[in-house]
Amino acid sequence: MRVKKMRAAAVVSLVLLMGIFSACGGRPESTVIVAGSTSVQPYAEVLAEEYYALHPEREVDVQGGGSSAGITAALSGTANIGMSSRDLTVKEQEMWHTVIAKDGLVVIVYPGNTIDDLTIEQVRGIYEGSITNWNELGGSRDHKIHVIAREEGSGTRSAFESMVMGGVFITPKAIVQDSNGSVRQLVGNDPHSIGFISLGLVDETVKPLRLDGIAATWETIMNGSYTLYRPFVFVSNGEPAGPAKQFVDFTLSPEGQRLLQNEGLISVTEGAQE
Repeated sequence: MRVKKMRAAAVVSLVLLMGIFSACGGRPESTVIVAGSTSVQPYAEVLAEEYYALHPEREVDVQGGGSSAGITAALSGTANIGMSSRDLTVKEQEMWHTVIAKDGLVVIVYPGNTIDDLTIEQVRGIYEGSITNWNELGGSRDHKIHVIAREEGSGTRSAFESMVMGGVFITPKAIVQDSNGSVRQLVGNDPHSIGFISLGLVDETVKPLRLDGIAATWETIMNGSYTLYRPFVFVSNGEPAGPAKQFVDFTLSPEGQRLLQNEGLISVTEGAQE
């Protein structure tokens, strides 16, 4: 099986992306190309590995590039399935799409940071640049806050802007990273930093913060008390058929949903298909 792990640059040019996907032209017709969100990518890779174990005659090639790039690739046909980690625009909703899981969005800091809880307004202030020092938040550190954000076009950034920023721009002084994994690594190595990543990718190297007193868990997202969550979406230019449909069906099956839930996502029922 060829499950490729590609980390996109901070700004992915459409020309480069199409060149990468065009290079896949020599693959067998049974190969399914899944491309887009780097947030969805690691979970799609888990699905692809298990799917290959069950069907070794079928190949699934998982690539990154960002939500917008993945949607564009699906629309043009250079990818069978695009991955998005944000809500689709009205125009994008004209494409075939299905929600494969839900994902909590978590604000993280260095494990030794004494702050455990922030309000949404405080997080917005940090990311717009009006709150710049940890001591403004009641923390023990008298140090400039190092703001870490995702790149433009990222579904994670788009979801964060929609749910937290409320139309306010993220400060241009933010340090931009091109994946959830790199945000986690940077925050885990910097005592003065703050970032946001998928709930399923939180580990012991970082500290997740409560927001308005609510921790991000499966239970709090399901009961609506924790409001920062977004859909993980597969999109296609027309309803998938053949091998692509078979992979989508596996993803939405009880087995596929259990895999995603075991990886920290919130499963959806088969009725989530649209």
